[in-house]
Order: sequence, then C-alpha cells, then structure tokens
Amino acid sequence: MAKPGFRLALFATLLALIVVLLGAYTRLTHAGLGCPDWPGCYGFISVPKSEAQLAHAELHFPDTPVEADKGWNEMIHRYAAGTLGLLITLLAARAWTHRRHSGQPLKLPLFLLAVVFAQAAFGMWTVTLKLWPQVVTGHLLGGFATLSLLFLLTLRLSGVLPALIVPRRLQYWATAGLVMVIGQVALGGWVSSNYAAVACIDLPTCHGEWWPAADFANGFHLTQHIGPNYLGGQLDSDARTAIHLTHRIGALAVTVVLLGLAWQLKAVGMTRLAGLLLVALALQIGLGLSNVYFHLPLPVAVAHNAGGAALLLTLVLVNYHARTSLVRVRHQVPFGWRFSPRKHVSGLITLKGEMPWRP
Repeated sequence: MAKPGFRLALFATLLALIVVLLGAYTRLTHAGLGCPDWPGCYGFISVPKSEAQLAHAELHFPDTPVEADKGWNEMIHRYAAGTLGLLITLLAARAWTHRRHSGQPLKLPLFLLAVVFAQAAFGMWTVTLKLWPQVVTGHLLGGFATLSLLFLLTLRLSGVLPALIVPRRLQYWATAGLVMVIGQVALGGWVSSNYAAVACIDLPTCHGEWWPAADFANGFHLTQHIGPNYLGGQLDSDARTAIHLTHRIGALAVTVVLLGLAWQLKAVGMTRLAGLLLVALALQIGLGLSNVYFHLPLPVAVAHNAGGAALLLTLVLVNYHARTSLVRVRHQVPFGWRFSPRKHVSGLITLKGEMPWRP
C-alpha cells in the first residue's frame, strides 16, 4: 500500500524530468545566457517586451541585447525549476511532520532539499560565470541527481517490495552499472558544456581515422579560467575531439557492463527488468549514433538527454530491486575431520530493515 506523499513524489519526479529536458533544450539552443542576470531577466521577473523595459535592458546590459526567444527558453526553465523546488520543500516538510511514522523516509527528502539549494547556486553560477564548463556540467549532474533521488523516494513511498531471492553478486553488478552510467552522464555533460558533440562527424571513425589527433590534456583541463564567455566553447578542435572520443569509449564500456547486468537479471528471474534495461540501452545508443550521423539535430539531441535520464532511472530501479530483495548468503561448513564430502548449507536470508529468518 502506498504511503503518504507517494503521489506528490511521483508528480515531483515527472516535473523533474521536464526540468531536465528544459535545461537540455536551453543549452542546445544556446540560450544559457538568454538572461544575463539571475534570478530575473534584465532586472525583470520575465523577459522584457515593452519599450520602457527594452530601454532599461539596453542601458544596464549594453553587451547583451535582448533576444526574446532565448530569454523565454531560459525563464521557462527557471520557472519550472522554481516550482520543483517548492514541491521538494513540501516533500521535506511532510517527511519531517510524519517522521515518527513507521517506514516514513526522512533523510532522503532532507537530502533532496539540500540538493535543491545546491542546484539553485549552480543555476546562478551558470549565468554569472558565463557558462563556465565546470559549473554547467555540475548543474547538469545536479539535475540528474535530483531526478534520480525523487524517483528513489517515489519507489520507497510506493510500498511495493520485491519478493525474489537474489544472489549478492547481482548487487555488485547493479552498483557497477549505476556508477558507469553516472560517469557517462558526466562525460555527456562535459561534451555538451564544451560544445564537442560534433567534434567527430563520421561513424565509426573520427575525421576518417580510428584514432585521430586529440588533445586530452586540454580537453580535460578542469581549471579553465573564469572570466571568458564560454558560449560556443573556448577549446580548439583537438581538445574537443578528445572529449568526444572519450564519450564514445565510455559508451562502449557502459554497454558491456549493462549487457552483463541484463544477463544477471535474467538469470535470477527478473526478465522484465532485464528487457527494460536492454530497451533503454538500445534506445540511447541509437540516439547517440543519430546525433553524430545527422549532425546534432535539436529533437534528437534533446531525446538523447531524455534517453540518458531513462537509462539512469532504469539503473535506479534495478538497484532498488537488487537491494530490497531477499539476499541468500551461502557459506561453507568449517573445515575439520569428516567422513563425508564438504557441502554448503544455507545461511540467513535477510531483508534490509527487517529481522533475519531461515528458509
């Protein structure tokens, strides 16, 4: 049975997904500086449109003329993010109010609230530091983290627990898959913030070579100077090529690990979850290849961000099932003098948060 706050958490999760996609759309339409100040836009609560407002914007921001389309892209993203922040605040308040109720998550909603405050700071720095790649990537990761944590909270409030007995190795595979996907999302953010998505425009090679000239030192130089406007990127071609190549290699590594995880899921009877993982993986690979082949069309690029979010949420779901299922631990009878062959006996079956019991 669902616990109090489940529907609110589910709605917040859906809104978080929309915010992530709005952020991707803002970034891909080069609207990250559509409003040069924060939290307003040229000093107003919305994009200036009257003659007086436009004159005010021109006077106070002479180097950034008003572009209404880009301004609205940025402000709609901010409005949605602000609404999400209010919902998460409400979730945290509800969790605190019901903290004495059995099974009510408390630490997770409070941690989510802290993440939201950090995201607000990163959103401000994204503008004030003029799209500094480190901040843009951190802001993207914060958005994906908010989405994932809200989804986990929704699962915990759903009241549904798996009833399978799984080997501990599945937890290891699930953790490895989650870490790999998070790393690949971070690489994708670095690709986007440094405008390296079209650094290689051919497949499966890059610039017609399997290993073209690439400057990894500058491509992953994490202390780029603060001050320049990073709209469009500041790196040269070889540095962007290095970033793009690393993202491709990361995709191959993630694919291998997730295929192994899908096999493990199938082996323990989680066939639907294995199928969902394979579908999400195949979709994301197809969208990534399409980005290169069609030279980053906007709908495909936004869909690639959505695919990354879907793959990450799938890994959250897999880990939730792996870590809340019954875990059978098998151990050997201690060595000693015996007249019969050594054999295994069943150990305790434990479920996190409950008393152990024997089969």
